[in-house]
Amino acid sequence: MSRDRTVDALRAYAIGGVVLGHWLVTGLVLTGDGGLHQASPLTALPGLAPVTWVLQTLGLFFFTAGFGSARSLARHGGGPGGWLARRLRRLLLPTVALLGVGAAVLLAATVVGTPDDTLTVALRLAVSPLWFLVPLVFLVAMTGPVRAAVRRWGVARCVAPAVAVIAAADLAVRLLPNGTDLPPVTVVVAWSVPYLLGVAHADGRLDGRRAAGALAGGGAAALAALLALGYPVSAVGVPGDGVSNLSPPSLLAVALAVTQVGLGLLARPALERLVARPLPGRAVTEVNRSAVRIYLWHQPVLVAVTALTARSGLTLPGLHTVPDDLGWVLARCCWLPLLAAVLVTVARTAQPAGHLRRRRQPGGGGVAGRSAECVPSAPQVYDHRRSGPPDLQEVIAVRDSDPPSRGRADGQPR
Repeated sequence: MSRDRTVDALRAYAIGGVVLGHWLVTGLVLTGDGGLHQASPLTALPGLAPVTWVLQTLGLFFFTAGFGSARSLARHGGGPGGWLARRLRRLLLPTVALLGVGAAVLLAATVVGTPDDTLTVALRLAVSPLWFLVPLVFLVAMTGPVRAAVRRWGVARCVAPAVAVIAAADLAVRLLPNGTDLPPVTVVVAWSVPYLLGVAHADGRLDGRRAAGALAGGGAAALAALLALGYPVSAVGVPGDGVSNLSPPSLLAVALAVTQVGLGLLARPALERLVARPLPGRAVTEVNRSAVRIYLWHQPVLVAVTALTARSGLTLPGLHTVPDDLGWVLARCCWLPLLAAVLVTVARTAQPAGHLRRRRQPGGGGVAGRSAECVPSAPQVYDHRRSGPPDLQEVIAVRDSDPPSRGRADGQPR
C-alpha cells in the first residue's frame, strides 16, 4: 500500500492553518504592571472574519486523521487492542511531555515574579489546544466500527445522523437561556463527519472529481444557506459574541469542513505535482514528521516570545499592542518568521533521541510502498521522493503496522 502524498500535503496544510490562525487571532496586550492579557483582532476588525474560513482547518485535521487511522488498521496484523494502544501511546506521550515541561516553566516563572495575568494566559493557551484529545481518542477507537458502517450503509447514511444531532444542538443553543451549557457531545459528533470522510476515502470511496465536486459544492451551498440564516461569519469564536461556530462546533463548522475536504480532493493533481518538487516535498515531509510537536508547542512559543521580549521594557507593535487595526495585523505578520523559527527549534529539540539516531545512521531498508500513516522502524536513509516521513505524527494520522515485538519506546502520535 503506497503512501498518499496528497494526504500528506493536506495534513501539512491543516497543521499550518491551525498554527497560523492561532498566531493571527491571538493578541497578547502588555498591561501597565508588565502582565499580558488576551485580545482578538476579530473584535475590532469583523471584516477579517472570512479569512478564518481558510485558516480554521480542523476539518482537514480530522479528515487526515480518519484516513491515516483506516490505512493503519487495514495494515495491522494483530488485534485491534494492540493497534489502539500503540496509536494512543504515540499521541499521549508528547502531550505528557508538554504538560511536564509546561508545569516546570510555570513554576519557575512564578518564582521569578511573573505577573499573574501572564501566568493565567500562558496556562490557558498551553492547555486549550488539548481539547482535541477527547474527540480524536474516541474516533480513533471507533475506526473499526466506523469503517464497517461506511461499507454497509454508505457515506451519506452515516453522515446524516451526525448532521441531525448538530442541527438539534444549534437550535437548542438559540432557544435555551444564555448561560445554559449543553453536554459536549457535539464536539465528538461534529468532528466525526470529516473523520468519517477520511475513513471512507481510505477505503477507496470519494475517489474522482465527481465525489470531490459534490463535497465542495454541497458544503459551499450549505455555508451560504447557514450564513443567510444568521450564523456568525467567523469560523472561530470572537470575544463578546454570544454565539460561536467553534465552541461548540456548529453546522457551519461542519459545512466548512466538508467544503475544505472537497476542495482538497479536487486539488489532488496540483498537490501531487507540488509535493513531487524537492523543496515543497521536503517541507511537507518535515511538517508531517513533527506534526504533534508543532501542534502542542505553537501557543506556548507565542506566549514565551511575547513575555520574554516584554522584559526588555519595549512595547513592540504586533506583539504587545492592542489588536485594533490593520496595522497590528501587518506588524504581527512581520513577527511570524521569528515565531516559526522558534517553533521549528523547539520541535526539533523535543524530538526523541531515538528518532535522531535513526535519521543520522546510514543504511537500512527501503521505504517504498509504505502507506501514508507509516513510520519506518529501522534506521535508514530517507528519500522524500519515494515515501513519506519516517516519523509522521499521530495527531493527524500515523501508521501502526509494526508488530508488538518491534514497538518503539519513543513512539510518537500523529
